[in-house]
Amino acid sequence: MEKSSIIGSIGTLWRYLLWEVIKMSIKCLMINQNNNIMKIVIGAAAGNVGSRIAKKVAASNHSAVLLGNKLDPLENMNIPNSTSYEVDMSDVEQVVAHTKGADALFWLVPPVLGVSSLREWYDKIIAAGVAAIKENKIPRVVALSSLGAGAADHLGTVTYVGNMEKAFKKVASNVVFLRPGYFMENFLLQKDQIFNNGNFSFPYATDHDIPFVSADDIGDIAAEYLMDEHWAGQWPRNIMGPRNITLQEAADIFSAELQQEIVYKQVSYDDIKNQFAEFGANDTVQKELIDLYKALGDPNGAYATPRTYEANTPTTLEHVIRNKFIS
Repeated sequence: MEKSSIIGSIGTLWRYLLWEVIKMSIKCLMINQNNNIMKIVIGAAAGNVGSRIAKKVAASNHSAVLLGNKLDPLENMNIPNSTSYEVDMSDVEQVVAHTKGADALFWLVPPVLGVSSLREWYDKIIAAGVAAIKENKIPRVVALSSLGAGAADHLGTVTYVGNMEKAFKKVASNVVFLRPGYFMENFLLQKDQIFNNGNFSFPYATDHDIPFVSADDIGDIAAEYLMDEHWAGQWPRNIMGPRNITLQEAADIFSAELQQEIVYKQVSYDDIKNQFAEFGANDTVQKELIDLYKALGDPNGAYATPRTYEANTPTTLEHVIRNKFIS
């Protein structure tokens, strides 16, 4: 065999072997990516949104770290692939300690009434989240905000979640702020009134249309971002349900689904304030919540946010009534 033929054969063999090595490396990389188990920390994991996220994360075989102010509700969810911790989410040291090694973090401010000020409560939860993100260098963050976040002062918690967005942007390179409308599940707070008295109430005009959204859809979207390692940047995402509906339309939907007449009863802001007082809210918290109600009831306010395609979510009020009121 000529020398040139031998050299050519050796060159061909080396190219073949090199290609096989490259293919094997690519295959191994794909296997590692597919088997990459993420550590995902979920704040207020026993809530409507947090519990939905936990189920989705566990179903995808990732490791879910569940944080909440009480241990029993977390453990009673029986989420596989999870560990539960009783944590004061306003305590910087506790939050930092329980988010070490996190690949992603879901954060929100749990609703409370028995505090001196909602602004102070939000500031504490925000500060704990900021410290965890910064000290533990958490790669990706999903935070629960609100439509109209930070649009103006004196909008109650709508203003305060705007402060959260500003604070998180300073420490999180990759963060998505989910901005939902009004939770459909909040009707459950009036379940007895609906079944026993045949009505539900808000301080809004009957024809005020609201972007009602299910907590399930919010949780599903949050889980998708948390489990996806390929997005980057900072942006808000509005979540507005399938369509805006008026409170009269909501009453009609309840009537049809429950097969009994349900009417909408508009109450005054003073009525709402008195209800919060009965639940133990002090004067400051009462005012902050009334500011929130007024912001949400403003026809040109937070709920007047234009609807875009990605803001639409599938779960209807009918579905929530059938699955969470009746079943």
